[in-house]
Amino acid sequence: MIRTVDIYDTSIIGVFATCTEDLALVPPLTKPEVCTILEEALDVRVVETLINGSTVVGALSRGNSNGFLLPYGSSVEEMQKRTGVPAGILPDRLNAVGNIVLANDSAALVHPELSDRALEIITRTLKVEVYRGTIAGIKNVGMAGVVTNKGLLVHPKVTVSEREALEEIFGLPVNIGTTNFGTQMLGSGLLANSKNFVAGSETTGPELGRIEEALGFLE
Repeated sequence: MIRTVDIYDTSIIGVFATCTEDLALVPPLTKPEVCTILEEALDVRVVETLINGSTVVGALSRGNSNGFLLPYGSSVEEMQKRTGVPAGILPDRLNAVGNIVLANDSAALVHPELSDRALEIITRTLKVEVYRGTIAGIKNVGMAGVVTNKGLLVHPKVTVSEREALEEIFGLPVNIGTTNFGTQMLGSGLLANSKNFVAGSETTGPELGRIEEALGFLE
């Protein structure tokens, strides 16, 4: 089983791609063999797309089984046509959606400065309860952690109070880890759903073991 890949010849795969239980969004010209690895490993349909004309698809979008969130200026119609699921637009100037939203199919943790209007749109699009918060004091919670319907992995410097809040919000035990040889912003180097995960190419064996354990893939 291939556990590590590059996208655009870089190991920060979570900046360029994002995934849900059913779909992975990747930028155009992602190598066909990488698309195949994602399809087979994560058991998803891979959709090539730009977000607001940009290739940093993972930094600019976040989804779950119910829909995708996009930054202001994106085309909802185009995303819905490409993915077959609803899409919503965040109205705030904080619009690197993948950086500021951490979500699975039951809950979402978001940047503490997101507006009430943004939270309403997230609730409606993803159909989950939404909470403001931080991980390790970091407001960009979408990159400071990775959550699936089975597991939650976060920045090693998560505080006790944050850990308690995360466990209550997601109903999952909180594990800590890194990707890409010590990168603490886990979301930048990891794509995961409840079926499997793929990490950036610089992720070490011990890091892969930790991810596997945290996300519930150890037999």
